[in-house]
Amino acid sequence: MQVFKFGGASVKDAEGIKNLTAIVKSNSSEKLLIVISAMGKTTNALEKLTNSYFYQQNDVNEIFDEIKTYHFEILHQLFENPNHPVFNEINNTFVEIDWIIEDEPVDGYDFIYDQIVSIGELVSTRIVSHYLNFAGINSLWLDARSYIQTDNTYREGKIDWDKTAQLIQKNIPQILQHQIGITQGFIGNTSENFTTTLGREGSDFTAAIFASCLNAQAVTVWKDVPGILNADPKLFSDCIKFDELSYEEAIEMTYYGATVIHPKTIKPLQNKHIPLYVKPFLTPSENGTIIKEAVIEILTPIIIVKKNQILVTLSTRDLSFITENHLRDIFKAFADVNIKVNTLQISALSFSASFDFDDNKFEHFQNEMKNDFKIRFNTDLKLITIRHANDESIQKYIKTKIYLEQRSRNTAQFVLKDE
Repeated sequence: MQVFKFGGASVKDAEGIKNLTAIVKSNSSEKLLIVISAMGKTTNALEKLTNSYFYQQNDVNEIFDEIKTYHFEILHQLFENPNHPVFNEINNTFVEIDWIIEDEPVDGYDFIYDQIVSIGELVSTRIVSHYLNFAGINSLWLDARSYIQTDNTYREGKIDWDKTAQLIQKNIPQILQHQIGITQGFIGNTSENFTTTLGREGSDFTAAIFASCLNAQAVTVWKDVPGILNADPKLFSDCIKFDELSYEEAIEMTYYGATVIHPKTIKPLQNKHIPLYVKPFLTPSENGTIIKEAVIEILTPIIIVKKNQILVTLSTRDLSFITENHLRDIFKAFADVNIKVNTLQISALSFSASFDFDDNKFEHFQNEMKNDFKIRFNTDLKLITIRHANDESIQKYIKTKIYLEQRSRNTAQFVLKDE
């Protein structure tokens, strides 16, 4: 059997869903489990809705209406009959958000985020499942929360692999004997039956979880790019596609922030020797990129850009050296507020680190550190990581003021002003 994953760009409109249907039809002889993200930029819109609701702003209903309108416009383009059951089903799914926002928030932000933002995947998969059946493809909608079990780390749920594998293996192989399974990326469930999410862009990880537990032959991630490129085509015009990459190189790329694949995706596949294909959904016959177990020499520099960075420098209040005890306290504070450090540098008297800026997390981090450390920081920065860097690539891509520079044998990193 195989696992297909379709991202938001591939189901952003009615034509995208029809294109997905054509791809599935051409692979209908396979046992298929299909993992689908929220449509288009729906996750961003639901994040905006979550912020507006949590901070009690006055545009909650306006944002929510825009989200609903977007989805129902797609429905009307796919289904001529306004009495098709999908309309009522999608309306009932959105009611789950109505129940949340009709009262003032009492739970923590991360918990509320997961309950609201997860609706995007539930809606998209219901629409796609209904359309596949409408197009004559026998498919069954599966609730990922019945299979993907996590702890209570909201927005970054940690997988209970034993329980998840047990649930997936219990009935999905039998289902796929007769039907194509349609399920959600990005979401999971706690032992208390609350929804969690697996981190932004976590649908790739979901596909890898199902593939690993089902011992799939392969995973194919359908994207709006021709494969894995050495840089983001939205930022650079001279990108080069890789025909193949090793698991190790792909892990390094995602660790440093390459967004074409979720960072946690590769390892479960590597453990089971399951190849990962990244292919263009608009031209599905193209080969794309395969990630597999192999020794592959990379000669092309790989450019990874992470925007929205903050650079924080800590120094002790008594001007003493930064010791192992200080490092222990600093990293404990990072862990406590779930901040992932992207690059760091330590000197005798200071500790500097860059990470994705989140106002709420940074405020909590400051509160933990301010009694023992002086804190300086810069915002509106970007981090450029160059894998397999050479002098030519550094001169080409590093052109503004450098706030922090870090180099190793294979990788160079630069924190720069984002201009």
